[in-house]
Amino acid sequence: MASQLHVGAAVRNITPGLGVHMQGYFEDRPATDIHDDLYAKAIVVQNDAVAMAFVVCDLIGCYGRDLDVARARASELTGIPGDRILISCTHTHYGPNTLQLAHLPHEAEYTAWAMQRIGEAVKLAQNRLAPARLGYASGSCPEEVHNRRWWMKDGSVRMCPGYLHPDRVKPAGPADPEVGIAVFVRQDDERPIGALCNYPLHYVGTPAGTVLSANYFGAFCRALERLAGQPFVAVMANGCCGNINNVDITRPAPPMPEPFYQVERVANVVAARAYAAWQQIRAYDPAPTLSCVRDAVPFERRQYSAADEAKARVDLERRGAMPLVEWAYALETVKIAELPVSRPVPVSAWRLGDLGLVGLPGEMFVEYGLQIKAGSPFAQTMVVELADDFLGYCPTDAALQEGGYETRLCRWAMAAAGTEGRMVSAGARLLTQLHTAGA
Repeated sequence: MASQLHVGAAVRNITPGLGVHMQGYFEDRPATDIHDDLYAKAIVVQNDAVAMAFVVCDLIGCYGRDLDVARARASELTGIPGDRILISCTHTHYGPNTLQLAHLPHEAEYTAWAMQRIGEAVKLAQNRLAPARLGYASGSCPEEVHNRRWWMKDGSVRMCPGYLHPDRVKPAGPADPEVGIAVFVRQDDERPIGALCNYPLHYVGTPAGTVLSANYFGAFCRALERLAGQPFVAVMANGCCGNINNVDITRPAPPMPEPFYQVERVANVVAARAYAAWQQIRAYDPAPTLSCVRDAVPFERRQYSAADEAKARVDLERRGAMPLVEWAYALETVKIAELPVSRPVPVSAWRLGDLGLVGLPGEMFVEYGLQIKAGSPFAQTMVVELADDFLGYCPTDAALQEGGYETRLCRWAMAAAGTEGRMVSAGARLLTQLHTAGA
């Protein structure tokens, strides 16, 4: 029988200074303002036998080699083994350049600084360990998730065709409306310590393109804390949303009376559903089984032909004489050739009682999460993307045949056919392994 659960939660500010180069678009965007701070949010869970940590960072994504530094710092400070620390990114498009993509300047100094603070967040959470109980629930919010890939009348698949586009036919894939929430409350009075939430939404766009922000992910956490009416650490771990956004093109464009109106609106809607699910929890477990397992899964990238590479090198000399986007893809054609064609990447599974969680290392299409959850042996399952590494977009095999932005080969979209099967199979297998071991 499992022993008493102890939980601690904490945050560490990772907001950069003004002037930092931001990531998420093709244009270089030095930051001119800060709307809200970026954080690393950590939840440590442990009993007499096992200690584990979950960290979510308000960053667009991080390479495994950088997150390994944060993990090592956390392990050094806490004694929690590195393989029991999951670190994921929300995918805000309004944070610093922690990735080396296209022509955008990489913020290496900031990244090194942030990794230390991410590690420290785990120590701060450990410092706050207290006897606790765990409850979890699932809600639904279909209104704010839409497949952004559409079949058009000409037979093509296009990303974000535009509101009420006359040539739209139907979405090229599903969406996942599930809002998952795991709530950790104090053993003695049931005051919340932390809440780990999961919803597959890419991010919410704002015209404030040079303003640093945790985006909808941060606004969701603030809204959930307001609804609860008391302080605790709310965390939003992004689900599989590589082909999902909140843009419903079957309706007119929504109002935008101020730049962050839609960010706050979406956050309030999703938080309301999460809080409603929270209020349906009837039992909190003081001694849930805790366990985790990892595997290294082969990741294969696609390759350009020698002729494509040769043409790209010629195009690189034409900067200013061709559109920025096309020049950036020429640069990517050359840069991606420097990467290994195959390498192992981390996939992990985590058990908290009858709640299962899978960590996947890229911008996974929503179908990955739907398949893993459908095959999970647990009562409830969360699937977290951008966990422990950055692979860029990982489309389905069908989407790779259909084409579109998320499939155009570059360092943020390099997954080869077969990635879907390997990732989904690994996640399902690891969940089954944990479930069987704890049965």
